[in-house]
Amino acid sequence: MSDTAIQEQQLAPDFTLPAVGDESVVRGGQVHLDDLKGKIVVLYFYPKDDTPGCTVEACSFRDANHLMQQRGVVVLGISKDSVKSHQKFAEKFGLPFPLLSDTETQVAQSYDVYKEKSMYGKKYMGVERATFLIDKEGVIRKIWPKVKPDNHANEVLEAVEALQL
Repeated sequence: MSDTAIQEQQLAPDFTLPAVGDESVVRGGQVHLDDLKGKIVVLYFYPKDDTPGCTVEACSFRDANHLMQQRGVVVLGISKDSVKSHQKFAEKFGLPFPLLSDTETQVAQSYDVYKEKSMYGKKYMGVERATFLIDKEGVIRKIWPKVKPDNHANEVLEAVEALQL
């Protein structure tokens, strides 16, 4: 980990991104993190819409969304896919939370999740699957790097309850 790596207990880097989804969160076609102060935010980064692991992860958040909302938690999914791609993905799987489009990977870079990856021996840059739990003051309370998609939403819910945010 470098000195510039994002860490728990620091303020979450602010951003505004184009988005689709829940209109109580998406305003004017975008989400501004600062507008969500006063709410608990689960910010999850994922590599690509409609791929096996990303679908499992998104559907786990979808299935836990009611419990998240009861606890005042706003879930935001971010990838470098386009808004149009997000729209199709959300409709196909009935995703009730906003999906944000970080096509230039600026937000992924500010959260230190845009990394060199390797597949079939080829190296390339991509978004690492990671989740950030941000409290009502905008402070990162927990980071899950290199997330395993199965049952991840339940891990996040447990952390929300353990931290009693």
